[in-house]
Amino acid sequence: MTAPARARTSDDLIRAEEPVLAHNYHPLPVVVARAEGTWVEDVEGRRYLDMLSGYSALNFGHRHPALIEAAHRQLDQLTLTSRAFHNDRLAEFAERLAALTGLDMVLPMNTGAEAVESGIKVARKWAYDVKGVPAGQATIVVAAGNFHGRTTTIVSFSTDETARAGFGPFTPGFTIVPYNDLAALEEAVDENTAAVLIEPIQGEAGVVIPDEGYLTGVRELTRRKGCLFIADEIQSGLGRTGRTLAVDHEDVVPDVLLLGKALGGGIVPVSAVVARREVLGVLHPGEHGSTFGGNPLAAAVGIAVLELLETGEFQQRAAELGVILRDGLTELVGKGVLGFRSRGLWAGVDIDPAIGTGREISERLMREGILAKDTHGSTIRLAPPLTITAEELRSALGTLERVLG
Repeated sequence: MTAPARARTSDDLIRAEEPVLAHNYHPLPVVVARAEGTWVEDVEGRRYLDMLSGYSALNFGHRHPALIEAAHRQLDQLTLTSRAFHNDRLAEFAERLAALTGLDMVLPMNTGAEAVESGIKVARKWAYDVKGVPAGQATIVVAAGNFHGRTTTIVSFSTDETARAGFGPFTPGFTIVPYNDLAALEEAVDENTAAVLIEPIQGEAGVVIPDEGYLTGVRELTRRKGCLFIADEIQSGLGRTGRTLAVDHEDVVPDVLLLGKALGGGIVPVSAVVARREVLGVLHPGEHGSTFGGNPLAAAVGIAVLELLETGEFQQRAAELGVILRDGLTELVGKGVLGFRSRGLWAGVDIDPAIGTGREISERLMREGILAKDTHGSTIRLAPPLTITAEELRSALGTLERVLG
């Protein structure tokens, strides 16, 4: 008899990726094979507490029962029609998403970068059709330190040279101003400005939170100057910060909202542009599309996600547990932590470089059963699933303290 094939170890699988996968990521050396709730398990059966949650794509934890049930149910019915035909799940998804955000219309897409690209196209079309900007002259004002994706157009207005270098020529039509600077924004917006595109909280930059009143100021400025306010809430939205949206902390309603990540529940890629009717209404058949955008499987999972958010339970959990996160990190300042920024269950933690880089600290945490990820320099990001318990959160903070000690 032929002997059964030996199961591949984590080291085997990591080595096997090297020659056949593009090296566009530098993942931690852990190979996840199973997951449930806030915990994941590697090939060898070692368990880790997930303190990253797929950059907020897993806000409701791994394999949330309501989301898995919705996906299984839809898999037995219909998965894809393309938008050549209607499907029976899309209307409810759009209705519920519009209602949750307080806006009117939905453009369903798949990935976050697609949502950003779509928002840019919509803003330019609106500028030409509604505002009357001369053809080819529309501009969009963005903020330094932004992260909106890595398509060629999006990296054209990135200030991260790792994302930009080697990918030109770059798409024109963008003006970059400092983040959290209303005076600079005021100066940059002119008669040809279609929109101001910003993250209410800059995630990739290290969870950078603007001053109170900044978002209100952006809303007032864009309204006064006759351009659109586009809020990219792909990471910050859908419960992460303790409110449904990060802009809700200042009771601001943008003209255009970009959503993704958690909208798919960690099961399927789902993103959307949500906007006022007079903005999304500029699109006509043939001007934009997506074969998979709005597919019935994505819509079914998206509806289940929206049902979870409609209860307010997850927003409340993020707000209450966010106090534990904030207080725990406050205790670590001066003990290996130079400073931090947090809102809800989301934090950027600046580690003393003398102790280690963000990558090194993330690797030490991994060896202690905690999964987190670095961003620039010695900053690590913490963004656990909103289903995490207070005990699990305190345990993770205790592990961070030990690692820094």
